[in-house]
Amino acid sequence: MKHSTRRVVITGMGAVTPCGNTVAELWQSLEAGRSGIRTITRFNTTGFDCHIAGEVVGFELDRFVVARDQKKMDLFTQYAMGAAEEAMLDAGFGSHELSSDERDSFGAVLGSGIGGLTTIWHEANGYRGPRRTSPFFIPAIISNLAPGFISLRWGLRGPNKAVASACASATHAIGDAARLIAHGYADRMLTGGAESGVNPLGIGGFGAMNALSLRNATPHAASRPFDQDRDGFVLSEGAGILVLEERELALGRGAKIYAEVAGYGETADAFHITRAPDDGAGPMRAMALALDDAGIVAEQVGYINAHATSTPTGDRIESRAIRTLFGKHCSKLSVSSTKSVTGHLLGAAGAVETIATAMTAATGIAPPTINVFNQDSETDFDVTPHTSKKVRPEYLMNNSIGFGGTNATLVLRAVGL
Repeated sequence: MKHSTRRVVITGMGAVTPCGNTVAELWQSLEAGRSGIRTITRFNTTGFDCHIAGEVVGFELDRFVVARDQKKMDLFTQYAMGAAEEAMLDAGFGSHELSSDERDSFGAVLGSGIGGLTTIWHEANGYRGPRRTSPFFIPAIISNLAPGFISLRWGLRGPNKAVASACASATHAIGDAARLIAHGYADRMLTGGAESGVNPLGIGGFGAMNALSLRNATPHAASRPFDQDRDGFVLSEGAGILVLEERELALGRGAKIYAEVAGYGETADAFHITRAPDDGAGPMRAMALALDDAGIVAEQVGYINAHATSTPTGDRIESRAIRTLFGKHCSKLSVSSTKSVTGHLLGAAGAVETIATAMTAATGIAPPTINVFNQDSETDFDVTPHTSKKVRPEYLMNNSIGFGGTNATLVLRAVGL
């Protein structure tokens, strides 16, 4: 990354999602365009306008967290623990005993847009007075308990913090973690994001904003990024965790490398709390800064995993940002929104999508944007509709845009090219 000679690579990945509870299951669903959106089963949706979501199914917490600690964790932390376990094992740290020095330079930075909303819902719904409030309530709801518990599990004593920037949280966390390594403040980082908003407060709150899709009869076809008839996003939950390492350390221990984190850009719109300006200037500047950080030009990017959530205005604004920045090169871009398959994981979305982008870099396959039945005329570039395709880009981009006018972009570089 710019201003540093230390390069940062991805050596491990873990996922807990509506499309599966491992990276392999997630990738199979993404590549096949197999939706993880279903009718909500976790609570009775009578009285709610929206009855669909991306629920995590079959997650076995006992595999990752001992019983005495489970009651101390909100669901978002539990998901993070599961994804972190897979990422660490994937990176080869399951059997590798970290030395004291390695622990001191190994940290955790995770993003969550909301934190312990599930615990807040349960506590508020069954509130029994101040003397009956659980002593675990506050520790369960705060965002930094996810990286905190992860550091306890693996004995990581490096930088440890949470990032809360709405739907850009995980992308900001990954970018921040990469810079900590690039500038020598850490050698390795566990990073990504986790969210657990599929509960009455989450569905009710976003429903009150008229932000959710109401295609209750056809859950699999509800998330429609770039489609002219999109009517809102589908709320999902889960976690995505990555292991980042300084490149020479990774090579020295013979680690497999999925991709290099080559660039990172972040901006603010200073425009509106829930939407970007119509010209997409904020997201465009984040992309431009990420390109500059990577030391490349727009024409070197071959694939973009777009933020595109399936909202009427958001997708159009991001399309304008891409069109403005990439110009004629748009004709050579492959773009996809994996939210068409996974739904929108809020603060965890950027991590799951960075995993997808890294898999595209490693496999040469761009996952599709499904449910594009009538492509928006303003999105006049290849959105990889319906089916995956073979691509071989050296540089790939992942965008995230969040409430509060915050934007984040990562540039990954494929290895072995």
